[in-house]
Amino acid sequence: MRNIKVASFFSGCGGLDIGFEGDFETNSTSIRNKSWIQNTNEKKCKVKKTTFETVFACDIKKSAKIAWESYFKKENVFHLESIVDLIKKAHNNEFIFPHADIVTGGFPCQDFSIAGKRNGFNSHKTHSNTYVTDEPSIESRGMLYYWLREAISIIKPKIFIAENVKGLVTMGDIKNIIADDFRNINGGYIVLEPRVLNAADYGVPQSRERVFFIGIRRDLINDLTINMLINNELSLYPPQTHDYKNDFVSTSDILSDLPEPEDSSDISHQKYSKAKWYGKHCQGQTEINPAGLSPTIRAEHHGNIEYRRLSKEHGGKIINEFDLLERRLSVRECARLQTFPDNYNFVSDKISASEAYKLIGNAVPPLLGYHIAQHIQSIWDILFLNKSKTEKKVA
Repeated sequence: MRNIKVASFFSGCGGLDIGFEGDFETNSTSIRNKSWIQNTNEKKCKVKKTTFETVFACDIKKSAKIAWESYFKKENVFHLESIVDLIKKAHNNEFIFPHADIVTGGFPCQDFSIAGKRNGFNSHKTHSNTYVTDEPSIESRGMLYYWLREAISIIKPKIFIAENVKGLVTMGDIKNIIADDFRNINGGYIVLEPRVLNAADYGVPQSRERVFFIGIRRDLINDLTINMLINNELSLYPPQTHDYKNDFVSTSDILSDLPEPEDSSDISHQKYSKAKWYGKHCQGQTEINPAGLSPTIRAEHHGNIEYRRLSKEHGGKIINEFDLLERRLSVRECARLQTFPDNYNFVSDKISASEAYKLIGNAVPPLLGYHIAQHIQSIWDILFLNKSKTEKKVA
C-alpha cells in the first residue's frame, strides 16, 4: 500500500500525528495486538510504522512548532500560523494546501471544557488566542471547528477526524450542530454519530474522555459500504483492547521504572512544578493512585498538576514512599501517562517546563491515535477499493 497522506490541523506537539505514523516506543502492557509490535524488551515495545505520512501540520504556538519539528525531523511541513489565516490565504490563491487523504484536527476545547468557562460558540478569545474586543464572530476560538470544516472543503480528503473534549456533548445542540455542519461539506460526507472514546480503553494509563467526529467522502465508497456504515455493521472507530473499569494499564505500570528526578539525566524528568499544596478543596491537590488510572492530564493547571505522591501529613496513601520527597508529577511522568515516547524531548532551552506541561496536556495520546490509525489502515481497502471494483463491473 502506498503512503496515505495526512494533513494535521491544531497539531500542537503532535500526539495524534505520532499515533498516525507509528514507529514509537510505548509500554508493553499497553499493546494487546502483538502483530503491531516490531521489537520489545522487558517493559517497553516499539510499535510498527503505519502507511500514514504527515505532509502538513499547523498551530499558532511557537513552542508546538519547536517541539514537533524536534521530534519529527521534518522541514517545511509545520506552519506556525492560524488555520483562519491559512484558509483566507487559500481563498485568495496565496497558499496551496498539499494533497491529503486524511485531515485531522483537535479544534480548541477550552470553550467546551467543563474545566473552562464553557462559552461554546460565543468564545471570549479570537482564533489567535487574544481576547475579543467586540462581539464574538466566526473567527472566535469557539468557532474554529468551522475553519476546520473549510479546510476539509478545500482539501477534500477521503476521511476526516475531528476531536474535542467530552464536555461538548453536554452543551445543548452543539454536538449535533457541528456534526451536521460537517455532513454538509460540499454535500458529500457521511459523518458517523460522534462517539466519546476513553483513552483508558486503548491501553492509555489515564482516564481521558474525548469526543470524536469521523467523516468519509460519500462519492468514494459504494452503496453497500454506505449501508454498512449507516447500520453500524462497519465502523470507523477502533475496537477497544482494554476496559477502563476492570482491565486497564495502571500508573505504576508506566512510571515504576523511572528514578527520582534528582537522579535522572532526562531534563524533562528533572523538571516538575514546585507549586505548594493548597489543601484538598483545590484542583490538583491529590496524588496519583499507583494501582489505578491517572486522572486526566490537564493543560491549564497553573502549576497545580497532580502529585506523584503526597506526604503522610497531607493525606498521602503510598506508604512505601513516605520516605521520599512529596512532589508533583514531572514533565516526563505526564508525557508517559499520555503515552509519549521517552525520546520526545519536551523541555529545552527553548521550551520551559510550564509550556511543556501545556503541550502535553493539550495532546491526543499517541497510543489512542495509533489505535485509530491502525483500524482505518486495516479497513482502507474495504472502504475504497470496493468502489472501484463495483464501478468496473457496472462498466
